[in-house]
Amino acid sequence: MQVLPTTAQVQIVQESFAKVTPIAEAAAAIFYQRLFELDPSLELLFRGDMKQQGRKLMAMIAAAVRGLDNLSLLVPAVENLGRRHVNYGVSIKDYDTVGAALLWTLGQGLGASFTPVVAEAWSVVYGVLANTMIAAVERGASADRSHASPAA
Repeated sequence: MQVLPTTAQVQIVQESFAKVTPIAEAAAAIFYQRLFELDPSLELLFRGDMKQQGRKLMAMIAAAVRGLDNLSLLVPAVENLGRRHVNYGVSIKDYDTVGAALLWTLGQGLGASFTPVVAEAWSVVYGVLANTMIAAVERGASADRSHASPAA
């Protein structure tokens, strides 16, 4: 059973992300640098302008953080994001690497403000979002298999 973030954890994530917003461009660069350090093969998934990609990443995180107040509205968007990421070459194992890079980046950007309580709140929130994306991908794969024609 998936653990949902508490109201306090949602507030912690929203307040801490507000501190990252002014350094969004630098945070995105730090995130991708750390992501590629953790798994250099992921760099092959990115072909475009990394500054633009960083802006998209930060906008997506900002939208998710804002949406935490109403998970029922956020879930369909997150599920769609998960399904789109399959087309980009993202695999289920990559979500752990992304989570590690995200938490590390938040630690760098927030410094002393990145307390164990803040880290736990972000871990729970990221876990919910990642698991929602993964579940959507797995449901899609399962549906694809069930609609496949039997081999002749």
